Amino acid sequence: MVWDPGDSEAKFQGQSLPRFDLGGFAPLLGGLANELTLHPIGFIRTQKQVKFQARHQPQEIEAERNVLELLPGANYEQALQDLAGFSRVWLVWWFHRNTDWRPRVMPPRGPAKRRGVFATRSPHRPNPLGLTPVQLIEIKGRKLILGPCDLVDGTPVFDIKPYIPAYDAFPGESAGWIAEVDAALAVPPKFTVVFSPLAEKQAEWLQAEWQVDFRSRLVELLARDPSPHRTRRITRRDDREFLIGCGAWRAGFTVTDNVVTVQVIEPGYPQRFLHDPAKRNGLPDRDAQLAFLEVWPERP
Repeated sequence: MVWDPGDSEAKFQGQSLPRFDLGGFAPLLGGLANELTLHPIGFIRTQKQVKFQARHQPQEIEAERNVLELLPGANYEQALQDLAGFSRVWLVWWFHRNTDWRPRVMPPRGPAKRRGVFATRSPHRPNPLGLTPVQLIEIKGRKLILGPCDLVDGTPVFDIKPYIPAYDAFPGESAGWIAEVDAALAVPPKFTVVFSPLAEKQAEWLQAEWQVDFRSRLVELLARDPSPHRTRRITRRDDREFLIGCGAWRAGFTVTDNVVTVQVIEPGYPQRFLHDPAKRNGLPDRDAQLAFLEVWPERP
């Protein structure tokens, strides 16, 4: 990423960020001359192709291995010296799939209420920087073997810093509105989630044939609150049924009293996209969705 105060425009991988009027702040640049420059030091490889697969905070009770591979030719091998003694590191990274920012956002957890972006971990930020503490399992040359993380595959990483418990952990501090949400989430889920015979058959086929299985995440979201929510990608399909986006897929469900029934699983992309050669490499699970439509060409 390069920021040139001369035109007040930041760019990364061809994406332009909003223009800013520096006004009287320009002298504060001091010795920074005409630009601030950030270069990725590496890219992380994970099994998460879409945001739906990346939890909002890593679930460390689940076994997971991710690899941060640093770029060659920059002497990063020496930069990693002495890091192996730390059990956790901070990653500073870029929300590279975002193209805009919002001053007020709707967090996925809690009620459907907008909050100031600086009071959230939303990716829709003026400078979409991410910060994640992650387990450091092993270092192999320029590769860092990491535990669970909330980064999608291919995320550019700008920096690595050691996590120091004595300095970086303040468990007694106030967490603002998040503390209220955490308290609400501490009670058992209000809804029971079940799958219709069709949805169960579809889910088992996806797992067996394509190793695609989003049921646990789907159940986690719907058991808490199946009501329409923009960030949780829950919408109303008709008077009886709702839809929830599950990354490259979606599920139709109904709600009766406190029971949520997943009725059907569907591809998340229309057939015209799936058959468009120009979009061939940009659609996750494309081949799986085409195969799915051969078995279930249309909703029964």
